[in-house]
Amino acid sequence: MSRTPRRTSASGARRRSRASLWRALLACVAIGVSLFFALSTPPRLGLDLKGGTHLVLQTRDGPGVRADGAATDRALEVLRKRVDALGVAEPALSRAGENRIVVELPGVRDPREAAEVIGRTAQLTFHPVEQVTDRRPAAGERTGKEPGGERTLPAPDAAGAFLRLGPAALTGEGVRDAEARFDTTQGSGWSVTVDFRDGASGRWAELTGQAACRAPDAPQRRVAIVLDDRVVSAPHIEQSVPCRTGITGGSTQITGGFDDSEAKDLAALVKGGALPVPVEVVEQRTVGPTLGADAIRASAQAAVVGLVCTGLFLTVGYRLLGGLATLALGVYGLLSYAALVALGATLTLPGLAGFVLAIGMAVDANVLVFERAREDYGRPVPRPDRGRSERDLPRALRIGFREAYSAVIDSNVTTLLAAGLLFVFATGPVKGFGVTLSLGVLASMVSAMLVTRVLAEWSVRRRGVRRRPGITGLAGRSRLRTRLASRGPRLARRPGLWLSVMGGLVLAALAGIGLRGLEFGVEFTGGRLIEYSTGRPVDADTAREAVADAGFPRAVVQEAGDGGVSVRTEALGDAGSERIQQELREAGGRITVERDETVGPSLGGELRDKALLALALAVGAQLLYLSVRFRWTLATAAVAAMVQDVLLVVGLFAWLGKPVDSVFLAALLTVVGYSVNDTVVVFDRLRSMRRADRSRPLPDLADAAVLRTLPRTVNTGMGALFILVALAVLGGDSLTDFSVALLAGVVLGMVSTALTAAPLAAVLERWRPKPRRAVPERRRAGNDSGAVV
Repeated sequence: MSRTPRRTSASGARRRSRASLWRALLACVAIGVSLFFALSTPPRLGLDLKGGTHLVLQTRDGPGVRADGAATDRALEVLRKRVDALGVAEPALSRAGENRIVVELPGVRDPREAAEVIGRTAQLTFHPVEQVTDRRPAAGERTGKEPGGERTLPAPDAAGAFLRLGPAALTGEGVRDAEARFDTTQGSGWSVTVDFRDGASGRWAELTGQAACRAPDAPQRRVAIVLDDRVVSAPHIEQSVPCRTGITGGSTQITGGFDDSEAKDLAALVKGGALPVPVEVVEQRTVGPTLGADAIRASAQAAVVGLVCTGLFLTVGYRLLGGLATLALGVYGLLSYAALVALGATLTLPGLAGFVLAIGMAVDANVLVFERAREDYGRPVPRPDRGRSERDLPRALRIGFREAYSAVIDSNVTTLLAAGLLFVFATGPVKGFGVTLSLGVLASMVSAMLVTRVLAEWSVRRRGVRRRPGITGLAGRSRLRTRLASRGPRLARRPGLWLSVMGGLVLAALAGIGLRGLEFGVEFTGGRLIEYSTGRPVDADTAREAVADAGFPRAVVQEAGDGGVSVRTEALGDAGSERIQQELREAGGRITVERDETVGPSLGGELRDKALLALALAVGAQLLYLSVRFRWTLATAAVAAMVQDVLLVVGLFAWLGKPVDSVFLAALLTVVGYSVNDTVVVFDRLRSMRRADRSRPLPDLADAAVLRTLPRTVNTGMGALFILVALAVLGGDSLTDFSVALLAGVVLGMVSTALTAAPLAAVLERWRPKPRRAVPERRRAGNDSGAVV
């Protein structure tokens, strides 16, 4: 019988060895697949990184037609033809909801031209000319009751002259193709060649044949081409065209002194045809390629600096295992990037921030494991076969991964909930933040729970490492924990004090929101935001005077970047923008538009409502999940601490006067995940300690749980702070406010767990204590021998 434990131990060792081999194999496969996608698939960059124009068009009800999903689909196909005819490289058009169309045009710097060309209704008709007159028609006479009816319109080639047109003989539905061409043989310049469909070519021949029968100088010898109630061309029929036969062959040429852009725009409109319903531009964003390139470079520098600082911190704190975790962080970067390109997701500027920020989640999982393993290694394991107790590195590491698993899962699920809400409710680049943060969280779990485990288990089995366990970082207690244990903090035993302190901070935040108000961004209020770069540095006061001289004294003018200027106002048309550029040009020399955003008031209100709904759903989803994983008292305390952190961050931005926009919403939802993440780790430890010792009062257990998890809280927070400081310093203006919000959220999340969540949980448990389970009395044997059955 003495050999049975040895055989059991040997079989367990074989099982663990097979499990280690499988984990190593999975890690190699994951790294190999990631390398394949990372090297073979280029990333899809968003417009905020490569430059271009982003438009959101909304279809409206027209005369006799409803802007439903079918009409929006037809409008989408017409817009696709127009964009293709413009020659934009790699355009992207998609339907969003019932009546919205998203258009992305890389490289297009002039949003006015793009919006004018692709957003026009483009009712194209061909009319016979009946008379040339100098009498200005009445409005009703000019437009007529039908798009193809009789009308009188200004002549395109003579100022003060008007053409009286007969009923339309042909519409744009008969056009098969249109192409802008430059005549190099006769030197007539740019023209548009129009090809008709089979049925329409006969009507075109009939129209031109009737005009060819008129005298050479008669106005009736002209044919008017009308686009959206404007005569774009009224060419004379050449004398070589036979009477009644007309122009055959199914094609014609439109001339009118066009330049290259005018000819291409006209060809795009004629080829695309008429939109079935009117469309309106409700959102417009334009980013210059220089700004996007700077953002990529700054984010890459922040990622490298943050990763190096985090790796050094882990190596100093956990020595060999910290160094191996740093290697696993490099694998995390590979996994998350490969997942991004493999799924074809678009990488945006906030997405880059999410990619960098998820490094903190990977650090958190590693620190959780290492702290658990350090605790277990500090408790020697009895070895009856050797007659003494010993410390076992492999066993401590196995227990560390096993015990930290539930906390890692819970904390990552709470972050995924926030990222999922961002993906559903956010728009534009912020949606990319939700995607990359989700992929980063999943990749961090793989890198920490798989790659780090393979490397760590392999290293602690080495004979040299087992002889010198101090190099692993698991030997010895944390200095922070030792110092705090000697003083014995009593946070949960005096909940009133700490809850009063945190309540005072919340009142200060609410005072800031009420007194100073929130500086909502263009996304939530509607309006226009333009960011200019200047040839000479221009301070904010000089720029405000220039903008006021342009006729916008109430515009919000701020410095942006190195010598740049941003102008935000509720209503700003293209003419007003030109006036502002002219005034700024006198103060700053050369002016370049680096960013241009326009959001309609209806869309701004809708986005604001979505933001509030996303925050409410985030709170509800966290409360629901935590109520499933923990008792309602702990779940309520965690959510209360999370709401407190959100209010404090919002109040901070109110006092600082910083903008509250979609990027801030992304930061706020990330704060939700981080805050709950930290509280979940503490409550997970509290739950396990309560199961092990039910006789100990909950306040003592809560203080002990905070004490035992404090090294993890500090180490994880430091890892996140390295990343966020790097983003704030190197990430540029676009990510500064984002980083400030998250810096405040991470610090407040660490504090609120100890000073709000734990004391509030103690108060709630005192108010509604958990009912004790009835323990059945031990039955004695029939005789009074004292034997217990």
